[in-house]
Amino acid sequence: MKNTFGTSVAVTIFGESHGEYIGAVIDGLAPGIDVKEEYIQHMLFLRRPDGKISTPRKEKDEFKIVSGVLNGKTTGTPITILIPNENVKSGDYSQMRTVARPSHADYTAECKYHGFQDSRGGGHFSGRITAALVAAGAICKYALAQKGIAIGTHVKRCAGISDREFGDLLSDIHLLNQKTFAVLDEPRIEEMTQAILEASASGDSVGGVLETAITGMPEGVGEPWFDSVEGLLAHMMFSIPAVKGIEFGLGFSMADKKGSQANDPMKLENGKIVTVTNHNGGINGGITNGMPIIFRTAIKPTPTIFKPQNTVDFQTMTETVLEPKGRHDPAIVHRARVVQDAAAAIVLCDALALRFGTDWLR
Repeated sequence: MKNTFGTSVAVTIFGESHGEYIGAVIDGLAPGIDVKEEYIQHMLFLRRPDGKISTPRKEKDEFKIVSGVLNGKTTGTPITILIPNENVKSGDYSQMRTVARPSHADYTAECKYHGFQDSRGGGHFSGRITAALVAAGAICKYALAQKGIAIGTHVKRCAGISDREFGDLLSDIHLLNQKTFAVLDEPRIEEMTQAILEASASGDSVGGVLETAITGMPEGVGEPWFDSVEGLLAHMMFSIPAVKGIEFGLGFSMADKKGSQANDPMKLENGKIVTVTNHNGGINGGITNGMPIIFRTAIKPTPTIFKPQNTVDFQTMTETVLEPKGRHDPAIVHRARVVQDAAAAIVLCDALALRFGTDWLR
C-alpha cells in the first residue's frame, strides 16, 4: 500500500476525490529553500478545469502548508500540504459502486482493497489527487529554477492535431509556463479545442501526447542500471493517471534508424563538451550528459465517457450496461501537462540530492 516516491527527497500523496482533504508530504528537502506560495497557486491554477473542454467540477484549491515552512523558507522537516475538497457530488456515484467503469480502476481497486476502498469519484485513483502532486512539485520546481534548471511541457498532439516542435528551449519553456492551454503554435489551440468539444458533444473523449523539455541539468546525475534517469522519470510518469507510454529523445523512431543517424556527435563549445544533436534526449547510460532532457508521454482518452458500455457488476457477478453519470473531462491532456512538470521536478530534486547532497538544492 505504497504512496511514496523518492529516496533522499520523498513525496507522499494522500486523500480521495470526495474526501475532506487531499494532500502531500515532502520529506528530505534541505532547510533554507525558498517556498513561494504564489508560485504554488500559479501551478495549481494551470491544472484547473478550462471551460467546456474540462470537467464542470470547480475547486478553489486553496491549499494550506501546515508544517515544514517558516517565514517562506523550508525548515528541513517534513512539509505537509492540505487541499480541501469542496465541490463534491458523491450521489452521482452511488449507483456505480459495484459496477466497473471500463478502462478505469474500479475493478482493480476492488481486487486490491476488497470493497473497503472509497469509490466516490474514483477515490484515491482520481485525477483529483494530482492537485496534491502539483502542489508538492511546485515547491521542487521553484527550487530547481533557483539552480538554473527549467522545466516546461506542451501538448505535442491532441486528437491527432500536432503542435510545432520545440525551438529556443528557454524561451519556449517560459512561454509554456504562462499558458493555460500549453501549445507553442497559437492556432493549434483553437483546432485542438474544437476537436475536444466535438468529442464531448458526442459523449466521447480524446487523448494526446505531452512533450517535456528540461534545461540546465548538470551532467553526471543518475545511475547506470536500476536508477537510471529514464527509469526514475518513467516510474514517476506512470503514476500520473492516463499515462500509457513514454519515450526519450527520438524514442521509438530510433528503431528505424542506423547508428550513423541516431548517434549524437560531440564537440567542444566554450570549453564545455556538448553534442551536435540530441537524439538521446540528454541521457546516456542512464546518466545525464548535460544536454536538455527531452521526453514524451502518451495520454489515453478519458475512460469515463457518456456512451453505453458493456461491463460487469462485480458484486452480483452479472453482465450489465453502464451509462455513467457525474462530471468528467472529455480530455485531460491539457491539464496533465502541469502535472508532468511537477512530477519531473520531484524526480530531479531526489536525483540531484542523491548525487550532490541535500544542501545542493539550497
